[in-house]
Amino acid sequence: MPNIDMGALVVQVLWAAFSLSLLFGVIAQRTNFCTMGAVADIVNFDDWSRMRMWALAVGVAMLGFNAMVAAGWIDASKTIYASPRLTWLSAVVGGLMFGSGMVLASGCGSKTLVRIGGGNLKSVVVFVVLGLVAFATLKGIIGVARVATVDRLAIELAGGQDLPALAARASGLGKEQAALVLGALLGGGLVTWALHKSEGRNAEVLLGGIGIGAVITAMWWISGCLGHVAEDPNTLQEAFVATNSQRMESLSFVAPIAYTIDWLLFFSDKSKFLTIGIVSTAGVVLGSALSALIGGSFRWEGFAGAEDTANHLVGATLMGVGGVTALGCTVGQGLSGVSTLAIGSFIALASIIAGAVLGLHYQMWRVEHSE
Repeated sequence: MPNIDMGALVVQVLWAAFSLSLLFGVIAQRTNFCTMGAVADIVNFDDWSRMRMWALAVGVAMLGFNAMVAAGWIDASKTIYASPRLTWLSAVVGGLMFGSGMVLASGCGSKTLVRIGGGNLKSVVVFVVLGLVAFATLKGIIGVARVATVDRLAIELAGGQDLPALAARASGLGKEQAALVLGALLGGGLVTWALHKSEGRNAEVLLGGIGIGAVITAMWWISGCLGHVAEDPNTLQEAFVATNSQRMESLSFVAPIAYTIDWLLFFSDKSKFLTIGIVSTAGVVLGSALSALIGGSFRWEGFAGAEDTANHLVGATLMGVGGVTALGCTVGQGLSGVSTLAIGSFIALASIIAGAVLGLHYQMWRVEHSE
């Protein structure tokens, strides 16, 4: 067994993750990358530009992740998304809650971090509430209720719930070959759709789509290759260093926000340590702040009134509960999870979008009845 300096490896992984999340923050702030905004543009204005940007990001992430699976570098079964247990009801309920919550809170978890970097004080409140509620849903009283209710309904899929694993068992192909074929078909299809019309080929859409998709792919490589240790010298077991889940991770912004607050509150506790999720949370905020300051768009913004405050508090609460229940947000499930081609991720993403549409129609109803 080769001699591995685990401490040095952890530092290397954390700096790499921080750098990529910094880039994510810059790109998201510059291009106004936002899943909720993309859905809102369609519902309110029939404008598909940002949806094409988002689809391009998903397509690039799918192509990148499954190319690495085909090369034998990573394995989807070693993520939280492609486990054999498909908690479909949790994905539906959590997705609907998260989708409607992000409308009320003016954006999802990643957008909250980007808006904080741009000077939005409302998003600071959303960050704190989302993080505390998410932690309660992970390990507290809400978590007990979650495990006793929606998490009980599940389907066991031997070998994993990702489409390449299912296709490999059904066809006799190797999982690597199935990942290559399905990744190319689904990822390539999304990229083709995104670029099909001119609105999907302008500089902003290309930067946001290709840039964000590449960051998600690179994060998978950092966690799954650079940070992978076949045999940890301390435990003699396989390890993915600096992850909260003890599995391979890419970007996600619900549980990591909770772990960030936990780390800050118990900083002197030696059992608390920095993880990819925590440094990524900080990196997105800093990247957005740098971009906003350089671009001259940084400005302080607060709540407009009591109703605005209430909407953001309710939205943050729904996102905290929903994001943990669904195993991720628009980035965690909508980009990182979907890139693994896991069935649960597709269910969660569809539910998030449905929840956002419902939330947008509720907002329009409120406006119409307040006049």
